[in-house]
This record gives sequence, C-alpha cells and structure tokens, in this order.
Amino acid sequence: MNPSTGAHIIARSLRDLGIAVIFGIVGIPVVEIAEEAINLGIKFVGFRNEQAASYAAGAYGYLTGKPGVCLVVGGPGIGNSSVNAFPFLLLAGSSETHLIHKGAFQELDAISFLTPHTKLAVRPATLEAIPDAVQNAYRIAWYGRPGPSFVDLPADLIQATDSSPADLKRVSLIPPPPKPSAEETILFKVAQLLKTAKSPLIVIGKGAAYARASDPINSFVTQSQIPFLPTPMGKGVLSDSHPLNAASARSTALRESDVVLLLGARLNWILHFGSPPKWNPSVKFIQIDISGDELGKNAADPALAVHGDIATVIPQLQAHLSTWRYKPDCSPFTSHLLAAKEKNLATAAKKAAVTDLPMTHSSALSAIERTLHSLSSPDDGRIVYISEGANTMDISRSIFPVSYPRLRLDAGTHATMGVGMGYAIAAHIAYNGVGATPGEASVGYANAVGKPGRKKIVCLEGDSAFGFSGMEVETMARYGMDVLIFIVNNAGVYHGDADDQNTWKELQNSTLGSGNAEKGGKGLRSTSLSFGTQYEKMADMVGGLGLVASTPEEVENATREGWKSGKLCVVNVMVGKGEGGKLEFGWQANASKARTAGVGEEGQEQRDGEEMREKDKGGRGSKL
Repeated sequence: MNPSTGAHIIARSLRDLGIAVIFGIVGIPVVEIAEEAINLGIKFVGFRNEQAASYAAGAYGYLTGKPGVCLVVGGPGIGNSSVNAFPFLLLAGSSETHLIHKGAFQELDAISFLTPHTKLAVRPATLEAIPDAVQNAYRIAWYGRPGPSFVDLPADLIQATDSSPADLKRVSLIPPPPKPSAEETILFKVAQLLKTAKSPLIVIGKGAAYARASDPINSFVTQSQIPFLPTPMGKGVLSDSHPLNAASARSTALRESDVVLLLGARLNWILHFGSPPKWNPSVKFIQIDISGDELGKNAADPALAVHGDIATVIPQLQAHLSTWRYKPDCSPFTSHLLAAKEKNLATAAKKAAVTDLPMTHSSALSAIERTLHSLSSPDDGRIVYISEGANTMDISRSIFPVSYPRLRLDAGTHATMGVGMGYAIAAHIAYNGVGATPGEASVGYANAVGKPGRKKIVCLEGDSAFGFSGMEVETMARYGMDVLIFIVNNAGVYHGDADDQNTWKELQNSTLGSGNAEKGGKGLRSTSLSFGTQYEKMADMVGGLGLVASTPEEVENATREGWKSGKLCVVNVMVGKGEGGKLEFGWQANASKARTAGVGEEGQEQRDGEEMREKDKGGRGSKL
C-alpha cells in the first residue's frame, strides 16, 4: 500500500463523513487537499474570493441541514455563520509548525484568534490525530445550536507521509443530531398561558426553517388559529398567502400582542429586543429554542422558556392545548390586524403602480415579481430568492412571496453585505447539484421543498452589495449555473446623487476639484457610486447574457429572456436615485423617533407595512 499523505487523510476523512461538496480557493498548501478530494469523488467548487466561498459553505449548511465545508488558505466566514447559526466546517492551511514565531509566510495564531468565535477550533498535531479532529469539528458544528468549527492544518502536516496508512483510524458517518423533547411541566404552564391570552401571536424565525418544522407548525396554527409573523428568513415556513399571516400588519401585531410564542426566533435587534415602544410593555414571551444559552435573553422570561427541538416540541404543545382554539371575538386584536393589513396593502399597491421614470425600487421589483410569477407560481416552489442591499433587500422582502421554507436568503442577522453571490452558488448546488444541464431536472443535496424539479436561483442585488463579490459571476458561468441576477442600480449606497449623467458629472467635477466647490457647489457624497455603470457586461465577459432595463416593460421583457436563456444572466435595472435622508434600517426607527419626525403611530404602521407587505393574490390571505 502506498504511503498516505496528510492531504489524503484529510480528504478521505471528509469523504467518509459523507461530504459531497467543498467550497473554497486553493493555494499552497491546501491545493493538495483539494486535489485529493477531487480524486476521491468530492466536488470542489473554486471561488474567486475567500469571503464568498465561506458564505456559500455557510448557506449550504443551512439549506441542506448538514455542515457546509470550506477549504481556504486563510480563515474567513466564521462570524456570519456564527451569528446566523449556520453549520459550517472551515479547513484552513497555515505555516509550518517549526517556523512558528519566526515570521513565517502568512503566520497567524488562528486557534487563539478563532476560539472565542467558534464552537471548536483545533489543530491536529500528528497525522494520526487528523481523522478525529475533522470528525469532531464536523459533529460539533452540526449538533445542538449549529455554528462554525475550525480545523487549522499546518503545511508540514498536509505534506507529511505515513508509511502505514492501514493503521490510521477511519471516520464513519455521523447520525443526524438528536432532537430533544421538552419537559411536560413547562409545556403545561405555557399552554395555560396561551389559553388565557387575549392577543396571542406566533413569531416564526429561520431556526424553524432550519429545523424542518413546517408540518408541525402548520398543524399547530391550523388547530390553534393564532396569527403568526415570520422574520425575514422565517418566511415560507408557513406560506406567505396563509390567512393568518400578520406580516403586513407588523407594527400592530407587535404593539398589541400580549403573549408571544417564539419559534426559532431571537429577541435581537430585528425584533427590537422584545422591548417597548415597539412591543406591548406587558407582553410575555414563550421561547422554544434548541440553544439553552438563548433562553431568557433580553425581554424573555426564563420561567417561560422551553428547551428543545422545535419540530419535536410543537406536537407536544399541541397535545396540551388539545382542542383549544383562539377566539378572535375575545379582543379587538384580529380586527385591528385586518384593518392595518388592508390599509398597508393598498398603500404598497399604489407605490408599485407608479409609472414615473426613472423607476422606483418598488415599481422595478414589482415588474420582476409579476413576470416571474407568470413563469412559475409561488405555490410551485421552484424559485429561490437571494436578496441583499439595503433598499433592494427591504423592499423585495415584502414584494416576493414564498410558499415553502428555505427559498429565501438575505443578509441575515448581521445584515452582512456581499453574501449574495456565494449564497446563490450554494442554493444552486444544494437544490440542483453540480454540473446539471440548465433546464434539466436534477437532484441536489437539500431536503426537497416545493414541487419536484429544478429550481431557478434569482438574485435581487443592490448595486453596492453586488460590488462586494460580483466577480463570482465567473464562478457561476464556469460551473454552468443559470442564475438570474437583477442589479437594482441607483448609483449609490442606500441612495444615489443624481438621476442623469450630466448632473452626476458636475458633482464628480466638484469632487475632483475642477468644479465650483469653493463657490458653494457640492460634490459627490460618501454614498455615491458611478452613474450608469454597465454591470450587465460582466455577464457578457464570461459567456452569459447581459441585459439593461430602464422601464417596467423592459424589465418584464428582460426577465422573460433571462429566465429562458439557460445561462447566467445579469439584468442591469436602472432606477432613480431615491430620496436622501437619515440612513437607518426601516425597522430600527422606533415609535418615539417616528413621532419626533412628525410621523404618528399610523404613519409608522404604514412604513412597517410597506416593508413587510405580502402580495394578496386572488383574495387569498383575507382572514387577517
């Protein structure tokens, strides 16, 4: 038997764990691991940027329910996977052990650096220690609350050889994580609290989507008739068209609810920490979470915390409620939600119908939505949406409904820009596999959602967000991915400086010192990007299809052409600069700030409703 190298042992351990795909960028010394992995039948997806590769691995772990693996020379991606609870195994090469503290090439004490931010950070000391290190890191990333693990691989270990490979330990497949149930005494307590609630609400987070808890949650909501509110990546656990969806009455739901059941959602900044003035000061939170560390945080009461797997605990809770059902006539809560929903949908529809040019974000995105849904109904579940960019992400979240879980990814808990291209590649591989012919029904590695068949990956990108990892269009083209990318181009971060080339050029001249800035002229703001950038040419340069659209009709035509092209397509959607103002996420503005700015509770409700609105097709969703 030929001697085994450290690279071969690492690759073999990954294969024996059932790893089918590795994301990354090769360099010395990890290129040897990648080559050994390919020889063993593992797909290696090579990126142009380590950041994008790590984002892809994290998203792949979320979509498939098993840790995604990233192989790089350095160590990116930890923070994003940690805060979003994505199962993620990072393998990174490092300098030779005998050169530590001598200023070796790319020397870094990565273990000390990453230990506080990972579930496990380990450096195997010998060839014999590699299988255990890889297996433990993979298991720990997957079990309990998912998160990142890190294995540091020194160059001399990768290149070392073992003359007795038969004696080396082999790893085996790891069974899926255990799904703990909850204590019956606490379930009885929270069931009694729910039964006495006047205005109960369920908040569904991305943890519920990851837990594959759609069926038990759907049964629970159908039986209990409690309204629900999805978080941005909790959308689709229950269909956005569900009649009890309170998303388009978000402010009313938060302000008036008295008992809230949190399913895989954290009381962080996205949910205003559970605190007034957004929330009712006397609201009681019931948490169901796989992570014991999360229970009792912020406004939550640890006495009402349920530790367990959502898909396991919800049927237990439903059994305690038995035939109980929320009766809306016990308070005006439901009627208030319905009134807010109808008003906000009408306001949003009016914005979407604006025909002025240049287009607004709402009119452009609505044109995309109309066309995509004429090509594939949301009920088919054949479109995966990836969205990033402040305005593009916020507005598209409410315009594009989804009917199944894990069909929408966005910038997540840290609002991390630059994730879009990596997430799109991850989604394509997770749902369609690697190397499938565009248009061909193929089998990916993720649990099937929606109707059988291939899924179309659609990216909704702000022009600034696209700039973080735009070169990954080459990666997509190289692997034959027919991703459809819309870049909503307002020539700015948040908002642009001008609606025409001449005005923008004058501002640029002032900035460069050739204008009349000293006479009171103004230059480009810090949020400005170049006007009219031809992003569509990035598709052309890699053999894809590049299109430009400046009117709703052109957007609709480009969407159809890009959908049917069977190749990577970038559509440059030209919109107006938008309105300048204080830069903040819409959901961050609390009621007191709104009133100070001359916007009362009614106006604040309208703003939140526009962000969270759900399209109401054919009268569906009229119950709330």
